[in-house]
Amino acid sequence: MPPRCWLSCAICHLRKEKRFCLALHDRICAQCCGEQREVTLDCPSECPYLQQARQHEKPREFAAPLPEGLFPAVEIGQEFLATHEPLMAGIAQTLTRITHSDRNLHDRDLIGALSNMAKSYQTLLASGLVYQETSPNPAQQHIINVLNELLREFRQVESQNQGYTSLKDRDVLKVLVFTLRWISLYTSGRPLSRGFIDFMHNRFPATGPLDTAAETGSRIIMP
Repeated sequence: MPPRCWLSCAICHLRKEKRFCLALHDRICAQCCGEQREVTLDCPSECPYLQQARQHEKPREFAAPLPEGLFPAVEIGQEFLATHEPLMAGIAQTLTRITHSDRNLHDRDLIGALSNMAKSYQTLLASGLVYQETSPNPAQQHIINVLNELLREFRQVESQNQGYTSLKDRDVLKVLVFTLRWISLYTSGRPLSRGFIDFMHNRFPATGPLDTAAETGSRIIMP
């Protein structure tokens, strides 16, 4: 690698530096910024170049049929969403709290945890086997543990209020898959993307109280 000129990019060492990179705390060229953003560069949310890029990105759309990672066989209708707004809101708020408390998380951590849980529920519905695969990723496993506790508490509250729980395993699967599809709309798809996390943080800042379940649920958009 050629020696770096004081005016050269800190990444390629070839092109002239044009902008200050908050991820590297050094100056890089515009091309490396665009190519490495959220790929090798763990861009902080306040980076103006990241924010500018998001403004110009086309809205993500689902291909037809849905990719395998979004569980295309799972059908989710508007009536289902209306019925299960409280649980969906609870999951959204829980993910927001988790990502507020751990700023090292990325969209892929949420996607990995939810995918793991959805696969476990698919196995349960198909075979009756209660099997939760342990994630080798500690961050994803923490998310799984917290969401499983949320589901346990949700069923407990239902049972206390109604004398029984109406939440079925197939309903949980659909809620998990819906959340996965929702995340996929807002993430850039790059390895280090925080597009969805930042979207949620903008709605629910850490300094203020989160909206109630009903208010949050009413804002969920069907993918």
